[in-house]
Amino acid sequence: MNIRDIVENVNSFLIDDFEIDPNIISPNAKIIDDLDIDSLDFVDIVVFIEEEFDIKLEINDFKNVFTLQDFYDLIEKKIK
Repeated sequence: MNIRDIVENVNSFLIDDFEIDPNIISPNAKIIDDLDIDSLDFVDIVVFIEEEFDIKLEINDFKNVFTLQDFYDLIEKKIK
């Protein structure tokens, strides 16, 4: 799976399950501030990511995750 597939899957999930406007989804979008994702929503996203990409995410993985690009990069790193 390449970065394009990761971006497509994550973005589709955000649009379909959280009804986020596709126009505000960009690599530089801040997950909390721009996308209005709260802590409960974030847990749902993590569960989706773990199941969708068959990876395990730890709390320490998120120390430097602020934007969607950070999140995409984290997933890509975990897959490899």
